[in-house]
Amino acid sequence: MTDFFSSSLGAAMFALLSWWLGTGAILWLVRLAPSSFRWSMCGLSFLLGLGLWTASISMRSHSVLNAYIAFVSVIAMWSWHEMAFLTGWLTGPRRVALDAGLNFRQRFIQSVQVLLHHELALILNFGVLLALQQGQPNHMALCTFALLWCMRLSAKLNLFFGVPLVGEQYLPTHLRYIGSYFKQAPVSLCFYFTMGVSCITWGWMVWEVASGLVLVNAAWVLLSSLLGLAIIEHLLMVFALPLQKLWGWAMKRSPYQSATPAAELPVSVALPNQGDPA
Repeated sequence: MTDFFSSSLGAAMFALLSWWLGTGAILWLVRLAPSSFRWSMCGLSFLLGLGLWTASISMRSHSVLNAYIAFVSVIAMWSWHEMAFLTGWLTGPRRVALDAGLNFRQRFIQSVQVLLHHELALILNFGVLLALQQGQPNHMALCTFALLWCMRLSAKLNLFFGVPLVGEQYLPTHLRYIGSYFKQAPVSLCFYFTMGVSCITWGWMVWEVASGLVLVNAAWVLLSSLLGLAIIEHLLMVFALPLQKLWGWAMKRSPYQSATPAAELPVSVALPNQGDPA
């Protein structure tokens, strides 16, 4: 079993399973009655604290085990941020639809205001990880969080500049106003730029693993697999793929069925590049 998780196949399958289970868990939790949100946040807050502790442990040395500990720790942290946003508990000071007739600068300012608290929480989380990292050799946790953060920012920028499939119809009722900040338009230069950088980075990471130039192969496979999944999620802004069927078990019950058919609920909420607002 240890040999399997040390292999590229094992690490790639673990990343895929974590993405599938993590996304499904958040989809399921956010579809429970709103009265359950406080309990969900309490549980995820415990996992957030636990994740910070285990991430700090993983930073002490390079090993396959520490690579997995760091990866899972950051996924737990990220789940807290996703749930905090989707429940409406941590969004921004602005909680109304975008004003009409704004210029680019005004639209950007209001878009920042609608997500400001959420973004500050991500910055704070990264800052804590950065402080824990000082003097420690293993950067897996920090790199995993940074990768999720960068790809999430990329998704938000693309929704701001414009993509064909913005997915505003999939937002929970209490966040439906955020859909007004999305721009439905042909693919912009921002999409080509972010996808180009992402694909080049992914190709470089795969080459590093294939060439045996990295110290802990499993860590790089976990990161490159996560980046590959983020790239796929970006493509969902352009191509209508029925990947939501992968989470049918998490979509059977929804408090928003009157507004959103269960078969058309969000494709992903567990990673940084899903359809979050710009």
